[in-house]
Amino acid sequence: MKKTLFGVVLGAAALVASTAASAHVDVALGVEVPGVAYAPPPPEYIAPPPVAYAPPPPPVEMAWRGDDDWRARQWREHEWREHERHEHEWREHEWHDRGWGY
Repeated sequence: MKKTLFGVVLGAAALVASTAASAHVDVALGVEVPGVAYAPPPPEYIAPPPVAYAPPPPPVEMAWRGDDDWRARQWREHEWREHERHEHEWREHEWHDRGWGY
């Protein structure tokens, strides 16, 4: 019991001593020289430029091709190329048989 009481008294003394040790007094002495002072120039505020909005672009109108199916267009192009190839082969064959070929 005596050890516990001694520990409590010692802890309370440490708390009181630490607050008393941080107390201090400050003394300041200032000397001013009249007429010598520097003040920075006041800031200059410049207004931002006015906001100007461009008119919206004109609407784009897509021309209608008569069909909107890209597969159909590709199929027609494929058929056209096949037709041209067959016609070219026929010409070469006919001209060669007649002696007009190369």
